[in-house]
Amino acid sequence: MNDALYIAATGMQMQQKSVDTIANNLANVNTPGFKKGRVTFEDMVYREISRLGTGTEAPASLWHGGGVNVAAMAKVFTAGELRKTDAQLDLAIQGDGFLEVVMADGSSAYSRGGTLSVDRDGFLATADGHALKPAIHVGTDAKLISIKADGQVLVQGENESELRDVGRIEMSHFSDNSGLVSLGANLYLPSAKSGDAIYGKPGDNSAGTLAQGYVEASNVNLVNEMVDLMAAQRAYESSVKVIQASDEMLALSNNLRK
Repeated sequence: MNDALYIAATGMQMQQKSVDTIANNLANVNTPGFKKGRVTFEDMVYREISRLGTGTEAPASLWHGGGVNVAAMAKVFTAGELRKTDAQLDLAIQGDGFLEVVMADGSSAYSRGGTLSVDRDGFLATADGHALKPAIHVGTDAKLISIKADGQVLVQGENESELRDVGRIEMSHFSDNSGLVSLGANLYLPSAKSGDAIYGKPGDNSAGTLAQGYVEASNVNLVNEMVDLMAAQRAYESSVKVIQASDEMLALSNNLRK
């Protein structure tokens, strides 16, 4: 009965993690580019409690479960709906892929796009000021910026009559997106599971293409999240009832000994 208490407690703890993840998904339902989180569980280590045998039958092992544990907490990289904004610095990725950006310490991170900006030196950057890599210089006086589906960037300055080519935005993709580590702010880092970034032109080697004037909406589905929330709540309640029942059985056992 003591085992039942501890096993049920692991169920409560894990369902709380599930509820926390769902709460974060719901909180970011309107965050552009947000990818919902998902928790998967696995049963904990089993232990052999006895071996039984009768007559000529070989002894059979009895195994005792130890509860539940988190197997993985990962992002789900299904595509979100593209929403038209017509803003020239809004950029969405259609399909698989990421934009490489430079962090403050010089290292690289990867973004699913969103609203870009022009930094004080005239380079394209994320809304948080992380410059794209390779660098794309559009100048601080650009009145028109055109980004093609294949990443080509054309710019027209204040005193210019025609668009000029200033470079191409590259696309990065990974062998397993679920292995990426989320930094927040729509930024990710690779891991051993995701593999190193594979670089190329948008549209090549299974990479997505770019859509200027669009932002990718969150991939959170409100109905699915609410269903998952109710399921987690029911599982939590079941674990609570197991603890209550085990406690009552312990109380009865103690009373019998008196």
